[in-house]
Amino acid sequence: MDSLTPSSLLHLVIFFFAASWYPVKSEYIAYNTTAGIVPGKINVHLVPHSHDDVGWLKTVDQYYVGSNNSIQCKFRCRSVRAERVDSVVSALLEDKNRKFFYVEQAFFQRWWRQQSNAIKKIVKRLISSAQLELINGGMCMHDEAAAHYIDMIDQTTLGHLFIKQEFGLIPRIGWQIDPFGHSAVQAYLLSAQVGFDALYFARIDYQDREERKDLKNLEIFWWGSKTFGSSADIFAGIFPVNYEPPPGGFYFEVNSDSPVVQANITRTNHIMFTMGTDFMYQYANSWYREMDKFIHYVNQDGRVNALYSTPSIYTDAKYLENEVWPLKVDDFFPYADGPNRYWTGYFSSRPAFKRYVRVLSAYYVAARQLEFFNGRNNSGPTTDSLGDALAIAQHHDAVSGTEKQHVANDYAKRLSMGYAETEKVVSLSLGCLAGQFSNSTCYNPAMNFEQVY
Repeated sequence: MDSLTPSSLLHLVIFFFAASWYPVKSEYIAYNTTAGIVPGKINVHLVPHSHDDVGWLKTVDQYYVGSNNSIQCKFRCRSVRAERVDSVVSALLEDKNRKFFYVEQAFFQRWWRQQSNAIKKIVKRLISSAQLELINGGMCMHDEAAAHYIDMIDQTTLGHLFIKQEFGLIPRIGWQIDPFGHSAVQAYLLSAQVGFDALYFARIDYQDREERKDLKNLEIFWWGSKTFGSSADIFAGIFPVNYEPPPGGFYFEVNSDSPVVQANITRTNHIMFTMGTDFMYQYANSWYREMDKFIHYVNQDGRVNALYSTPSIYTDAKYLENEVWPLKVDDFFPYADGPNRYWTGYFSSRPAFKRYVRVLSAYYVAARQLEFFNGRNNSGPTTDSLGDALAIAQHHDAVSGTEKQHVANDYAKRLSMGYAETEKVVSLSLGCLAGQFSNSTCYNPAMNFEQVY
């Protein structure tokens, strides 16, 4: 095989992206998308995804149902909409080689509850065959600076528990692509010790990124804690620019050219193209048809190999290379995306909301303990609504304070409603434990207490 320089590879890939949508014939063509990893070639992993903020410019509900179109902006104001997952499922069923992965459980679980048993059976089959993958697995993609580590654990647990119960799986990959800087706590506590095989993210200091690109150090082993030794190690990948697609015009849904040239720089012959960005794949076939063409024609040429992939497949390929990776021992704060453009104001913005989240987090921990001691009644008041509200509040555009005012109001309202229901749990539990209510009012406690004198 003739050697390809990074520059020539980039030009080759750009050419095929352009060729993939240039109208040549109108007749039906059966595109060959069966490619897997080919040893000895440069393998271009196309990883289809959509980054769906759990509130930001719109509220969680507005994003999900597609309302409040009075907000004027480009694609980042588009909605998640229930039809998006429907569209992806339909596109995956058309070709068993296609892949997709989804991150935000707050939206996925809401969609899941609205599906028939027949659809659920189909989705379980897609997940079992690894066509559809659930990664990261939390209710949201939490912030890593303003969120407390207990809240980060709780919101991750809520999502992982659902995935385990419904699909018998635990997510393998961390996907923190939009938080504004990254903490070593995320590396060891919320990645390595959660059981992830890798962690991928995008936002690091612009000077650090350029140096890492020059040294081919964008992919590293992150040692998050010296105290925990090797159990805190995680393979981590930093995107060369952002989490958007490479050049070639893959924004077919909004008629806009790609703003980023995703020139992947890596130490092995495996490179990742992140095929998606904020709120994409509502019309999934418009993406998959073009990726089908891209894979078909790139592989016909033969100089590089393109394939449908996921972060899990990409990570497995990286591990098989037995490469020696650079070591990272601290965090990626503060984040700056340009000269004198430090993203540090959010450490203290919306202080009242930050305090509200922290106070209710402590209350939630105490309330769950009382609920456990007294016994849980799923038909009565529970701590679930407060837990869900707190989970959503850890989103990187929630507790961070970077959301619109009406969105901040919605987060606060959710917390208030959750608190009101949880108060009833606390009141009932304390009354039962103190013997002030009858057995018909109290439930079966998880533990029996006896006063010892």
